[in-house]
Amino acid sequence: MGIEDASMRNGRALSGQWADSVVVRPRTTEQHITVNKRLVLGFAISILTLIVVTAIAITLSVSFERCAAESSGGLAANGSSNSKWKQSRDGNISHRDSEDGQQPWRHLRLPSTLRPRHYDLRLSVYMENFTFSGEVNIEFECVRSTKFIVLHTDRLEVEKKLLVYSDSKKAGAMRIQRRFHYQPKQVYVIALHREMKPLRTYKINITFHAHIEHELLGFFRSSYVLNGERRFLAVTQFSPTHARKAFPCFDEPIYKATFRVSLKHESSYQSLSNMPVEASTSDEDGWVNNHFSRTPRMSTYYLAWAVCHFTYREAVTDNGVVIRLYARPDAIQSGSGDYALHITKRLLQFYQDYFKVKYSLPKLDLLAVPKHPYAAMENWGLSVFVEQKILLDPDVSSFSYQMELTMVVVHEICHQWFGDLVTPVWWEDVWLKEGFAHYFEYIGADFLFPKWNMEKQRFLTDVLHEVMLLDGLASSHPISQEVFEATDIDRVFDWIAYKKGAALIRMLANVMGQPLFQRGLNAMQREGKDINITQVMDRWTLQMGYPVVTISKNDSLDNSVTISQEHFVYDTDAKIQNPELFNNSFQWQIPLTLAVGNSSHISTETIIWVSNKTGTNYLLFNFTKTWLIFQGNMHKNELLVSDPRTLFFFSRAGYLPQNVPLQMISYLSQETEFLPWHAASRALYQLDKLLDRTEDHSLFSVSLISDQFGVWCILTLTSAIRKTQELQREVMMLACSFGNKHCHRQAVSLISDWISSNKNRIPPNVRDIVYCTGVSLMDEDVWEFIWMKFHSSTAISEKKVLLEALTCSDNIFLLNRLLNLSLTSDLVPDQDVIDVIIHVGRNPLGRHLAWRYFREKWDILNSRYGEALFMNSKLISGVTEFLNTEAELNELKEFILTSGGESAPAFARAVEIVQTNVKWHILFQQQFYRWLRKAPDG
Repeated sequence: MGIEDASMRNGRALSGQWADSVVVRPRTTEQHITVNKRLVLGFAISILTLIVVTAIAITLSVSFERCAAESSGGLAANGSSNSKWKQSRDGNISHRDSEDGQQPWRHLRLPSTLRPRHYDLRLSVYMENFTFSGEVNIEFECVRSTKFIVLHTDRLEVEKKLLVYSDSKKAGAMRIQRRFHYQPKQVYVIALHREMKPLRTYKINITFHAHIEHELLGFFRSSYVLNGERRFLAVTQFSPTHARKAFPCFDEPIYKATFRVSLKHESSYQSLSNMPVEASTSDEDGWVNNHFSRTPRMSTYYLAWAVCHFTYREAVTDNGVVIRLYARPDAIQSGSGDYALHITKRLLQFYQDYFKVKYSLPKLDLLAVPKHPYAAMENWGLSVFVEQKILLDPDVSSFSYQMELTMVVVHEICHQWFGDLVTPVWWEDVWLKEGFAHYFEYIGADFLFPKWNMEKQRFLTDVLHEVMLLDGLASSHPISQEVFEATDIDRVFDWIAYKKGAALIRMLANVMGQPLFQRGLNAMQREGKDINITQVMDRWTLQMGYPVVTISKNDSLDNSVTISQEHFVYDTDAKIQNPELFNNSFQWQIPLTLAVGNSSHISTETIIWVSNKTGTNYLLFNFTKTWLIFQGNMHKNELLVSDPRTLFFFSRAGYLPQNVPLQMISYLSQETEFLPWHAASRALYQLDKLLDRTEDHSLFSVSLISDQFGVWCILTLTSAIRKTQELQREVMMLACSFGNKHCHRQAVSLISDWISSNKNRIPPNVRDIVYCTGVSLMDEDVWEFIWMKFHSSTAISEKKVLLEALTCSDNIFLLNRLLNLSLTSDLVPDQDVIDVIIHVGRNPLGRHLAWRYFREKWDILNSRYGEALFMNSKLISGVTEFLNTEAELNELKEFILTSGGESAPAFARAVEIVQTNVKWHILFQQQFYRWLRKAPDG
């Protein structure tokens, strides 16, 4: 599943990223598994074997069970390194495996007594009143004797049930003793008069009806305007637990089955599903019934369908796979989908070659919808994207927009293998599929555009540094989280799962080397040493956080260094306040790459493994006139360029003096590479937001555009800096954001020319910077002009940039107006409302407005977005991350208490971040400003 990432867009705003081959944590004692032999053999020589078999099965001590084991019920896993987790899972499984005196509908997991094989699902869709009716016939096998059928349903009106068993000559209806909904667990329970028998196959027929919801989950509706007419469509979003909103089912990822879907609707609409249309019939009343081919075995949350008025463009791969991109007719006609269609065709071939496994379906549809809770969803054969992440107009779309769109497409196409074909058994290991797909955003983008150099550059700043911010909090968590309640399922889908998962997979690839990594060996050697994957990876996946490593020359021993590690936490007081959590057992196995050199020679890289709290390492060289570079999980060229932001992390936590990071980045006036500028700008952005409401903030801004810190007068760029669009944009953004007068004058001039000529000559790559700067400096008429352009523009990428620019205003009235319009009208798309609130909060003059608005409208916002993964946590984080006063901290704590949000992880993180902000101001603000005042003479 794709989610929106955060990347710098302008000076004010930072915009909002196995049941067949089983992946189970060691504490999971249940493995009902079918292993596809062909898949396993194919993956044995591919990367998936490494990740699924080596890095998971070996790393996490998982045993694989074949079909016979699955049929026999079940199965204890190997011992876990964490006995508490194992005990908790054993307790849960014991409930599932024994119904004596139990009520199986009261447990988190469905009872393991039944296993679905096939669904026949027939739906009639009524777009005139946004309702649908359906009939589902589920064929299932009885694994152990039981009287109960427990199915997931949510918001469905169940009409009638008919149960038959099909493997007996006396086949017929079984008597039903009672039936009822149990809403706390979202299940429908059917109790029979007599037990079903093991190894027999049964069928249940259920008819039902429900509403096509306005909210963005289950089977929901959306709309758009074409030629002045509003048109509607309906589409599904089932991940992680919302298939039950559309039909009764075994809605857990382990219960893979095949599906045959039929959709009946008015003939003016067309319908899509995971598979091609097998047959189509028409009624006299003008309705059509499309019957889709049977799917492969898959989890319920990958089933999908849509009913719409869209048109499409098509491409066909060398293997005959038909790729179609469906979108609004005007978007298709303008060619906005052509780019995504082109790269998808290339990506299918790339992944087939990489994984040595062919794409499994005869077609792949890409569906661009006006609103969606996420960037995209990887439904097998019918991937759904929000329009902003798949439609590109080359005349107005910036390079950064193209890059972001590319990575979303790369992510979702990767899931067609790692996710759809190979699926986590349960949600606690969702980090595997999401971390792998997130890592491959950079590998796949480099395949498409090698000059982008994404894996070597952007990965550091956009993934590794971002997860260091989150994982350095005391409220962080292990990458693999235990799921005790249904509410925990949403919690496992967070940036720790995506970004730390990607970082760990990349670390493994770097240690092994890409060729060996891709071949998927089950064991590896490098530098003549065996590497115990289990010991290495357990430390990174089963405990939260990451280490800070200290290396010092050992004066008492020649040619040796002392290397020590400790758990890095921003709030160092947390270790004192919670000694039980931050105990001495926190340590990691760390691969440190060592390079040694002097003025005439640089040695070959070697790896030193750090596994103890403190240890002495002897090095085979003399320290005289020799330098050493130690790197953890990085390439050679990444050390210096990654240091600015890492040093900001250390200084903010108090590990380093506050002036060190700024002194380091003073060399940027001689820097012509993109990555150092990008790393520095993201760090400076965070620091600016800490300071932007202080009395001396101008001192910080002036210092950054002075000669001491480099050439910030960016609109008179040298030819060296002009060599990449990314670099030009990065430095330009810093200059305008921190008040460079020349930048401001140019932005005002460009906006004025646009207004007077009604012709936009602003280069697409810097439009967001120019728009934001112009709106912040110019009068209300400019804001109204941008608002008008937002409504009249048909280019998706342009609309997003225009909307974000409106949040840059210095006019409190206009910011309030925008906030109110975004939530109370149809003028702003649903998925953009959160971005509006967050971006207003990033404007120092709008921060208190957004914070107040968030609290006042919380009930509405929580009702609209509360069930959508990431949306609420994104909103909570975005509105609170730059609050930094004692008063705001107290308001946040009070709001959490009154709103009942004490148990929400996003609120816990928010409190810790605001506490850290407040603490920084108390301890370091004056020290920082004193250094700035003395720096010019230093």
